[in-house]
Amino acid sequence: MSIVAEKVVKTYGQQQALNGVSFEIGRGQIVGFLGPNGAGKSTMMKIITCYIPPTSGKVNVCGFDVMSQSTEAKRCIGYLPEHNPLYTDMYVREYLSFVGGMYNIPNVKSRVEEMIETVGLQSEAHKKIETLSKGYRQRIGLAQALIHDPQVLILDEPTSGLDPNQLVEIRNLIVAVGKTKTVMLSTHIMQEVEAMCDKAFIIDRGNIVANDLDIKELAKEGKRLEEIFKDATKKVASGE
Repeated sequence: MSIVAEKVVKTYGQQQALNGVSFEIGRGQIVGFLGPNGAGKSTMMKIITCYIPPTSGKVNVCGFDVMSQSTEAKRCIGYLPEHNPLYTDMYVREYLSFVGGMYNIPNVKSRVEEMIETVGLQSEAHKKIETLSKGYRQRIGLAQALIHDPQVLILDEPTSGLDPNQLVEIRNLIVAVGKTKTVMLSTHIMQEVEAMCDKAFIIDRGNIVANDLDIKELAKEGKRLEEIFKDATKKVASGE
């Protein structure tokens, strides 16, 4: 398994953001992590990527414990946070070279050019990041997440705020990347999951309320993910 979470709890003072979350994601899958705003999606992703520790529970990435083997786990992970933290006063090539240098990538110059081609930044590569649209900034975010060739890619709301054309382009890029890597992406847009993902999990108020949903099987059975989402989150809200 690429990602294994076991009974993960995260509390902030009196607030419990995650309540015993458990799931597994196999190698080579694109998995949607669904939930309403404030459900715990970003918190779970920050724990997986070693940004914050769990209060209790365990997470393994590619066989490495994110607490006791965080350095090894980080080498396996590419991460695009919800708020893409780019250095906007840098040029595209300059920024990607800077990121590649942090990973001590050999032949970083050729790797940067490979990433620029992979994410479709050829026409913008000579520009300052601050001059680019959100769609191109998301491509840069994906490029920095991929530059060290990680086995696992964690994407937090990767298509949020994009126009329809940008959305399709980023979606196609994620699907292409998912052919060789494990991808976990968070969103509350059901159509994005149906278009990109193999499986989905639904989280609400810190609890997994629907586990290991097979997107193709749901389509064959004529079931809409949106209806499953509404039903699962409604039950949590009503205490059923």
